[in-house]
Amino acid sequence: MNNVFLYFVTIAVWGSSWLGIKLQLGLVPPELSVAYRFILAAALLLGWCWLRGLTLRFSLRQHAFIALQGLPLFSINYIIFYFATGYMTSGLVALTFSTIVIINIFLGALLLGLPVRPRVTLGAALGIAGLALVFWPDLVAFDLSSDRLIGLGLSLVATMFASLGNIASARNQRAGIPVVQGNAFGMAYGALLTTAFVLVRGVPIVFDPSPAYVGSLLFLAVFASVIGFGSYLTLIGRIGPDRAAYASVVFPVIALTLSTFFEDYRWTPLAFAGMVLILIGNIVVLTRIGRKHEG
Repeated sequence: MNNVFLYFVTIAVWGSSWLGIKLQLGLVPPELSVAYRFILAAALLLGWCWLRGLTLRFSLRQHAFIALQGLPLFSINYIIFYFATGYMTSGLVALTFSTIVIINIFLGALLLGLPVRPRVTLGAALGIAGLALVFWPDLVAFDLSSDRLIGLGLSLVATMFASLGNIASARNQRAGIPVVQGNAFGMAYGALLTTAFVLVRGVPIVFDPSPAYVGSLLFLAVFASVIGFGSYLTLIGRIGPDRAAYASVVFPVIALTLSTFFEDYRWTPLAFAGMVLILIGNIVVLTRIGRKHEG
């Protein structure tokens, strides 16, 4: 599969997955929904590996690095994101997640030795300014109890954990760990951590048999997890965590559009201007224009 196709798949499934996360909220506690999602996704991937005869034998060291990928990417960040969607619309959560473009570049430089160029600083400034415009009413009021400020804070923390998982995946692929098997075991480790979190907190084990919950669970496990992460992490291995994150430039627009129809999100001129600034900032970070002048 070529990179353009992988981009298209990632954007399509992740642009709509935020609404799926929103549909998970209700009877089932958020952390339990995360556990259900990745238990199912891990089982599907491991079963696929077994049927295809793909190797499932890795050293303890390799398993440690797979866990380093899986715990922040398939557990911690999703637990936090599920809570964040309880405080603001899924489209705004997706918009905040788009800052992973900038975070990936800085963490890639710090942990993988990738170069940071001047345009990254400009893109980061535009992205931060855009977020400030989107959340301007809450920032002006600056009430720590404001739902959207709480949601913003949670989303930014979750995005940081997701970025750490991205960098770990890039490292693992450099070390020769295949994407499919790495995701299969990574999701299994993430599911184990989330299940342990559920048990330690004493969260009641319940299940919602409604069509909305079951349908969103299947969509999130099969499309957003198995297919979406497979496409996205393959891109990371091929072109690096900075340029792979370019997909996050587009899917917040899809997510906010869905929020307009399904969550009654109200666009304001400031919110629209903020979204445009975030998208421009991400494009500035990733564009090839001016690269030859950056040394």
